[in-house]
Amino acid sequence: MNILTLVFAFLMLVFIFWNLYNVPVVLTGIRSLLREKKKKNKKRRSYDEAKLPKVSIVIPAKNEEKVVGRLLDALMKVNYPSVKMEVIVVNDDSKDRTREICTSFRSRFPQIRLLNRKGSTTKASALNYGVSFASGEIIGTFDADNVPDADSLINAVRFFEDPEVAAVQGRICAINADENMLTKFLFYEKNLQYESYVRGKDHLGLYVSMGGTCQFIRRTALEEVNGWDGESITEDAELSLKLTAKDFKIKYASDALTWEENPRTFKQMIRQRVRWYKGNIELGFKYGGLLKKLSWKRLDAEMTLFGIYVLMACIINYFAAFWVIFLPIDFLTIVMRLTSLFVLIILACAGFLLVYMTRPWKIRNLLWLPFIYAYWALQSFIALYAGILVLLRRPSKWTRTSRSGYVTEDVKKTLRAINS
Repeated sequence: MNILTLVFAFLMLVFIFWNLYNVPVVLTGIRSLLREKKKKNKKRRSYDEAKLPKVSIVIPAKNEEKVVGRLLDALMKVNYPSVKMEVIVVNDDSKDRTREICTSFRSRFPQIRLLNRKGSTTKASALNYGVSFASGEIIGTFDADNVPDADSLINAVRFFEDPEVAAVQGRICAINADENMLTKFLFYEKNLQYESYVRGKDHLGLYVSMGGTCQFIRRTALEEVNGWDGESITEDAELSLKLTAKDFKIKYASDALTWEENPRTFKQMIRQRVRWYKGNIELGFKYGGLLKKLSWKRLDAEMTLFGIYVLMACIINYFAAFWVIFLPIDFLTIVMRLTSLFVLIILACAGFLLVYMTRPWKIRNLLWLPFIYAYWALQSFIALYAGILVLLRRPSKWTRTSRSGYVTEDVKKTLRAINS
């Protein structure tokens, strides 16, 4: 029993350490966000067309007839000169009307190019295939369900004026937040992730991981790391680590916005997260040597990868919180009780941040707090399942999330206002 208690205590302390490490990151992100919100009368960014780099947007599309036309329409309306932009759609062996829809857009817009690829494998391989036909200095990628706002490109490209910047990650928002309870919760989660955590990392000069869409990479840097890993199921995180291993700088552009669909069902969400967690565990083994060359950014990258193991260990923490109730009071159990209280405080703070950072703020948003505990418990079990798949050496398989084309009314109004 003493050994079991020690194990529980150790794992709970690891959880505390990891959270304490990330507290300054989140606080920095919140401070930055609050300062930005105080700025009023933001003007649309002006630019000198002659100085803008050419941007090649690569879109991997497999059976995306419900959404790909919406994305192409939005890209043709962005605030960026058409002569400085090309859009390359990689039709990845689609069996629906994706090819027909893209062909229709290509006939009307000369900057659109359609590549019909047979023998679909992974998103990463489709991206590499599209880049091989690209001519831009900057390579941008969007998933087919995205709707970028009019200033997404110009707001992202400005970062490349700094020659040390190799890549830029834009902000990803939910286009179907009000579709159901799950999409709403994932909307809150994504807000917290980008506008506090990623923003904080960016301001502190730490490791910024790319999100797989609304990302922009300098072509020379992409070539230096040999593009995306065609076998990776988390190609965005893999590329981020490859760039970090070369000491390239990745920036976060909060004002480079895009909207995308959140998973609509628990089945879709679980499949997506299993792929993410499994891929991140594999990356942890692959990039464990980043600290051979010490830097805060490399250390933070390793801490980010370590987060998946903390998530798995949370399952034991849940049991430990109940276990400690039945143990006699001594120094160790007092530490465990205090640790359990700290865990509850951390989850509560995260919950308040989720509802606070969503506008318009309403008092009834606090009703989401009880679901946060259940949601993170579910994520822990999903992470553990992904870890078991890795231990059993189950082959990795890239799977896409099905799209519905659903857009909530508030997002429709926002998009009309932005693109007007």
